[in-house]
Amino acid sequence: MGFLAFILGPLMALLYQLIPNYAVTMIVFTVLVRVLLLPLAIKQQKSTAKMSVFQPEMQRIQEKYKNNKDKQSEELMKLQQEYGYNPMSGCLPMLLNLLVLFGIIEVVYRPAQYILGIPVDAIQAACTELGIANGSLMQSSLVNMIQNGATCTALTAEQIASIQGFNASFLGMNMMSASGFQLDPLVLFPILAAVTMFISMFAIQKLSGMDTQMQGSMKWMMWVTNLMFVWFCFTAPVGFCLYYTASNLCQIGQSFITYKIYSPEKFKAEYAAELAAKKAAKKAVKTIQVEEDGQVVDKQVNQRELDKMRLARARELDAAKYAGERSTRLTDEEREARETGRRPRRKKQA
Repeated sequence: MGFLAFILGPLMALLYQLIPNYAVTMIVFTVLVRVLLLPLAIKQQKSTAKMSVFQPEMQRIQEKYKNNKDKQSEELMKLQQEYGYNPMSGCLPMLLNLLVLFGIIEVVYRPAQYILGIPVDAIQAACTELGIANGSLMQSSLVNMIQNGATCTALTAEQIASIQGFNASFLGMNMMSASGFQLDPLVLFPILAAVTMFISMFAIQKLSGMDTQMQGSMKWMMWVTNLMFVWFCFTAPVGFCLYYTASNLCQIGQSFITYKIYSPEKFKAEYAAELAAKKAAKKAVKTIQVEEDGQVVDKQVNQRELDKMRLARARELDAAKYAGERSTRLTDEEREARETGRRPRRKKQA
């Protein structure tokens, strides 16, 4: 799932060239990502507000047709088509955020490859020469060993110089190291990531209106996903914790800003008025001319009745158009005769 590293890695490398500090680069990168994802965050907020309006309609359909799942699915689909509501539209921002997180994990696990631009084959050969075992922290160990004076013939002088000059220090701590679950100054970063994650999660739910829409498995999935990333913070290089903390802080600020400018209550009122207007239009009576007993008469119908009449008329036209075509399946003898060009054999009378 870290395939976005091929996009995020070069962007991080470019920022590092402008700001030759790994930690500061990570913070600036986080702000840029949040700004780019802001339109999707607003779209998700709109989708949440729209869901709160359509939720009673969906529950009514589910209750009415609880014993007929096919009819229930048909009515829910009709609701979506008639009112232009897609319950999955709010999933894209969440999915994209998840993919960005996995992409960042890929980058922080492989700084020599993505930020310093050293080929994978050269990194693998260097790790083999220095006795570094394959693992998630392999490239971080390689950078640390060379910065501590280890010599390596598998890398060029230019590659060694780029590794030696790689600045991964922040507040006197190495951002390529993992804190683990132990008492160490580095453990401050995963703790900050966990605290800001919980604050961010509650801010998103309260300010976007998601707390009233999320039920059962959906809530559990959100909790499990966030706890999974907290576990990553304790096992991954703390550079990821720095990104996650900065991202959570940006998310908290973004939630307050979008709440003030794009209030969920405002969206909910707009969608409720839109839904009411469409319902009224469907109930509005129209006068149409229809043929009854050979005479054209005026008839008053609502939109739903008009749709039924149009469907019935379309079926009549189809039936007339294909009236001469065969509607029963061919027998084996008829199919054989059609393939060979012979007339089918007639069955003998008893």
